[in-house]
Amino acid sequence: MKRAGTVQVSLGLLAFMLIGTMVTVAHAQDYKAILANPERPEDDRKLDAGRKPEEVLKFFGVKPGDKVADIMAGRGYYTAILSQVVGPQGVVYSTNNAFIKGFVKDVLDVRLQNPMFANVKHIDGEIDKLALPTDGSLDFVLIHLNYHDLVLKNDNRAAMNKLIFAALKPGGVYGVVDHYAKDGSGSETTESLHRIDKAMVVKEVSAAGFVLAKEGEMLRHPEDPRSENVFKNRGETDRFVLRFEKPK
Repeated sequence: MKRAGTVQVSLGLLAFMLIGTMVTVAHAQDYKAILANPERPEDDRKLDAGRKPEEVLKFFGVKPGDKVADIMAGRGYYTAILSQVVGPQGVVYSTNNAFIKGFVKDVLDVRLQNPMFANVKHIDGEIDKLALPTDGSLDFVLIHLNYHDLVLKNDNRAAMNKLIFAALKPGGVYGVVDHYAKDGSGSETTESLHRIDKAMVVKEVSAAGFVLAKEGEMLRHPEDPRSENVFKNRGETDRFVLRFEKPK
């Protein structure tokens, strides 16, 4: 009887483990399929090798069903990927300000007319008036390669960071990816090189109440002297990947 009980417990544990594994697999995202989607523009595909979206989004912990936001979305590179990652049960808030709209025109507007992006809410506007939820319901917010533009245009980053803080749930993640400037340079090369001192970003975002939890290394290029315009070596610049979290 004792042996039978032991076997029964072992079988129960095995079943539990198998169910857990199946759930994990069911919730895993097939990034290869997402990135290979034939509806993705060729220009986006060409950026994948340098931007490593799978590694970046796994680092930030984005998962199916999440409510997320892509700030300064541009032509929608990350908006489109996030839409497929969070799936039909998730939501993506996608926004550009007037400065970015001046470059991308109506490209994102047209792109989001595709029914596959039905889970995207398009909320263009200035960054100190972001129309994000105010109920602390978001899981993740991303600013990818554009924080330096906010500095360049002297936009109200303090107000924006506070709005993002209010929009995120406790434990929610605020991701900032940008091009490294030389340490201690502040915003000296923001206009000429489109780079930003990491310390400046950390100081501003932390002032809104966020805690820098982790830094990703997947976009590091130590060989980059940080002294050239980022458009000269697009995809090969040294970039920081900062994971800020709203305290629980």
